Amino acid sequence: MTVNEDSFTDWNNREEIAESMIPMIGKLHRERDVTVLLHSRSLVNKSVVSILKTHRFARQIAGEELSVTETLPFLRALTTLDLGPSQIDIGMLAATYKTDDRGLSVEEFTAEAVAGATGADKIERREPRDVVLYGFGRIGRLLARLLIEKAGSGNGLRLRAIVVRKGGGQDIVKRASLLRRDSIHGQFQGTITVDETSDKIIANGNEIKVIYSDDPTSVDYTAYGIKDAILIDNTGKWRDREGLSKHLRPGIEKVVLTAPGKGDVPNIVHGVNHDTIKPDEQILSCASCTTNAIVPPLKAMADEYGVQRGHVETIHSFTNDQNLLDNYHSSDRRGRSAPLNMVITETGAASAVAKALPDLKARITGSSIRVPAPNVSIAILNLQLESETTREEVLDHLRNVSLTSPLKRQIDFISAPDAVSSDFIGSRHASIVDAGATKVEGDNAILYLWYDNEFGYSCQVIRVVQHVSGVEYPTYPAPAD
Repeated sequence: MTVNEDSFTDWNNREEIAESMIPMIGKLHRERDVTVLLHSRSLVNKSVVSILKTHRFARQIAGEELSVTETLPFLRALTTLDLGPSQIDIGMLAATYKTDDRGLSVEEFTAEAVAGATGADKIERREPRDVVLYGFGRIGRLLARLLIEKAGSGNGLRLRAIVVRKGGGQDIVKRASLLRRDSIHGQFQGTITVDETSDKIIANGNEIKVIYSDDPTSVDYTAYGIKDAILIDNTGKWRDREGLSKHLRPGIEKVVLTAPGKGDVPNIVHGVNHDTIKPDEQILSCASCTTNAIVPPLKAMADEYGVQRGHVETIHSFTNDQNLLDNYHSSDRRGRSAPLNMVITETGAASAVAKALPDLKARITGSSIRVPAPNVSIAILNLQLESETTREEVLDHLRNVSLTSPLKRQIDFISAPDAVSSDFIGSRHASIVDAGATKVEGDNAILYLWYDNEFGYSCQVIRVVQHVSGVEYPTYPAPAD
């Protein structure tokens, strides 16, 4: 047999193993509300090739490829346990098992590692929490995709309604079409139909009512059977407590803003300060996409080395508030053609750091340049540290943070030397550390942080919503502090 045939046989064997994993992953998700992860990446509803690629990607962060032959025994062990709602990382199970010298079997080790999700300690499945989207633009439609995706188990969050202003003819048909096909993020994974007579979009079996309204104070959500819902305002029209309070109507319990909040509205970056949300807080903000990109790695660096001061320069994709061609705009430079120019503009991300990291005394400044790319941005974080270090130490630290720390869902790590912006479309992390671009000299560190400013940010919003709704399930093995 030739080398080529050996490689092809190995590929076929791994395909067969990945195929056998799919029904186990699906059954755990549907019947027990268990999300199977691989180094923080969900394997639910993934194809054979996607599962294999996710395993292969492990070499970017862990240093070596992870094989499905290594993770399959742990997945099988999970199917034998009486699990409650949880997220279980079989990549971390496989990695920690390698370093365990007690001679336990895979089954014994797995049962011990996920003990908090079994028996008397397990969380009981909860009734789904109603969610309403106020607005249905770029972020709104991605939030809808994520909410529909996460409704697969029948629990967790349930998208009940979308509130928009009435457009022209075939309004609901056109909105459904924008949900179905996206020029950047591709096709919707599933089926979408429209019931024009009842103003409903049915996506993967989820009936979503389209409510037409120009004024949030005019809507009674209980009339649509909605109760105790979390409303996500993705219009950005109101950013202070007074304006956002307009949404607190019958049927709505909490309001989450997908833009930086003003005044005393808490700005929340999941993974960093979401545990500071007071149970009775009704209004909160998820800050901006850039704030979510820089705050987690900034915290990781401050915790390890201390930070005296810093500056963030954001090279940001153009957004819908800019003009396609030169035209009047309330902001001087944003009136110039977005697809034809680099446009210097302001960013509030640096000042928002203080809200998310109040204990960080370092002064952080920031500026931004909008560039002719439709999605994915990069933040260049230039830090003066309190202690000297080396490039190797910083990269090892950030790699470990991305693998095992409580920030592993926020921070990703890539060492590919040819990575470019389009490679990060669809990333679910708040930011991705580019190892090859990182520069460290003494007490100065410069981090290059990629982020999908649409989808990655939307994932952060959903994490906040899950937290305040009480359906943010624990992850096993538990991340290191």
